[in-house]
Amino acid sequence: MAIPKRMKFSLATLLVQAVFIILYVIFVDYEDAADPTKPKAASPIPTYYPMYQDIHVMIFVGFGFLYTFLQRYGYSGAGYNILLGAVAVQWTLIIRALFFHELASGGRVQMSLTELITGDFNAATVLISFGALIGKTGPLQLLVMVILEVVFANLNEYIGTEHLKVSDVGGSMFIHAFGAYFGLAVSRVLYKEPHESSSNLRAGYLSDIFALIGTIFLWCFWPSFNGGLASEDGRLRAVINTVASLVACVVVTMAISSLLSRRGNFEISHLQNASLAGGVAVGTCANMPIKPWGAMVLGTIAALVSTLGYKYGSDFLAAKMKVHDPAGINNLHGMPGVLAAIAGAAMAALATKDNFGDSLYDIFPARTPSIINGTVYAEDRTAMEQGGYQIAALVTTMTVAIVGGLLTGLVMRLPIWDAPEENDLYNDRDYWDISEHGFPSDPTGLQATSSNSTGGLLRSADNAGYDGI
Repeated sequence: MAIPKRMKFSLATLLVQAVFIILYVIFVDYEDAADPTKPKAASPIPTYYPMYQDIHVMIFVGFGFLYTFLQRYGYSGAGYNILLGAVAVQWTLIIRALFFHELASGGRVQMSLTELITGDFNAATVLISFGALIGKTGPLQLLVMVILEVVFANLNEYIGTEHLKVSDVGGSMFIHAFGAYFGLAVSRVLYKEPHESSSNLRAGYLSDIFALIGTIFLWCFWPSFNGGLASEDGRLRAVINTVASLVACVVVTMAISSLLSRRGNFEISHLQNASLAGGVAVGTCANMPIKPWGAMVLGTIAALVSTLGYKYGSDFLAAKMKVHDPAGINNLHGMPGVLAAIAGAAMAALATKDNFGDSLYDIFPARTPSIINGTVYAEDRTAMEQGGYQIAALVTTMTVAIVGGLLTGLVMRLPIWDAPEENDLYNDRDYWDISEHGFPSDPTGLQATSSNSTGGLLRSADNAGYDGI
């Protein structure tokens, strides 16, 4: 007898949570500072908790609101966001322990604030991928994705940090670029024509306002995301550089958005998304001495690339490559992540003790000189070699993301995972209790009337229906 899909989801989710609890009983304990049986240690709360709190808000409030942009998918956009984040945070600690050899030695994993930050980073990776699949996948498919993606993401980070020994403090390669191209690869495998043509694929005036609230949360707290795991003076530079990049990005995004409109109007999706691209573009070199003007240049380039991507790129991907990207993650996370990786490689190739000072070996540990019997020998890597390794990490990230996404998409496409039927695409009704009044009508009259060049998503064009307010 076939299991009803509602029961199937509940059983699968409860099983996953039960496995997590068992694994935590066996392998996980407090970090020393929180363990009452250990000698008193300095609390990490003053150092890490303020930034952890900011990052946590970004993941569960910022992304949550940002993904309410679809008129009939608000419950799912925010609801699946918190589900995926909660699963990713728990699963990350176990998977990281496996890759970084903490369990192999027979010891217990310490649950620390830095690991909780890393858990949120992995949640961000998954939620970025969710942006390419929003409205086209059921909750059981998404549960499969988060379980598999966390494994691939940590494999990629392990290769990048332990073998290539690169720097990516803000996760522009390991989080943003990886999450974007993993999600796009999954989207390609799952592609169906109704994903683009569904009448539910539309945004409304109110749903766009809620999404803009998510943008504001993300924009305000992004400096903590890029600086959360930076050390000493590098953390201060990360905050300053990120703010400089973000403010320039907003200004340029608004300017380009107006230029691209035949009537000089602003496009709300540009402000919702492209205005954040500066935070991504500066991420890899956020803790490096790129100077505030350098960060502003990166934010400016990111705004240009991202806004043009939302205007033209998403439609190109859908029409020519059958890669449907309703949230435009390639424009916000993918291309700006690649830009960040290139900027990081350039900075690494130019890094010297003169321009980096004592931070050089904190940021690039592989360049630390060897000391044998008190004699200091040459650096293990030259600046140019480190720059080459940074590019190698970008290539590795793209490879693991795309291959991992294709494989995950093949698994998610299996009938057992209950993909939404055509009538249920971009619609809360199939999985959520909707009030007896149904979906709210748009009291402003701003019903979607034409494509805004974001993968088929409908919005009002040039204020059509504005007189209805």
